[in-house]
Amino acid sequence: MIILALVTFTACNNTSDKKGSAKIENTEAVQAAYKTQSNSLPSFKLQAADGSILNLEDLKGKKIFVNLWATWCPPCRAEIPSIEKLYKKTDKDKVAFVMLSLDDNFNSAKRFAKTKHMQLPIYYPAENLPSLFNINGIPATFIFDEKGELIKSNIGMDDYNTSSYVQLLKQ
Repeated sequence: MIILALVTFTACNNTSDKKGSAKIENTEAVQAAYKTQSNSLPSFKLQAADGSILNLEDLKGKKIFVNLWATWCPPCRAEIPSIEKLYKKTDKDKVAFVMLSLDDNFNSAKRFAKTKHMQLPIYYPAENLPSLFNINGIPATFIFDEKGELIKSNIGMDDYNTSSYVQLLKQ
């Protein structure tokens, strides 16, 4: 039953608009509108699990893997192990991972990460989501190069434990 749900749904809805819309509408019109947005790394404040504040833009100089997820989203939870495997294969001096929780309460994400023994760094929006991340479904992943330019994006679930993703982050 769970496998059927994972195959059927590639993204989760979020009717809350607190941190930005995350309801699914994976149509060509949505994809076309998405392509017209800025493809640069946004200046955006994040709260780390330890309470410190970081600006996403401060990570320039590294490849940056940003994944929007939530604990209530089955496809998000399903893809985390593949992201974790990719994370373990990358040079932390050259690649930064930002697992951006869109949960209503950051404590839910921190409990989930602790329970699942996640090594990935988790963050929470410290301000409203920038337009690039104001997407129509989660999970969603954005990969930026060292200059802060978007080089790959994916709205919906994916397997990130592949040689193509490893190569993309090593280039």
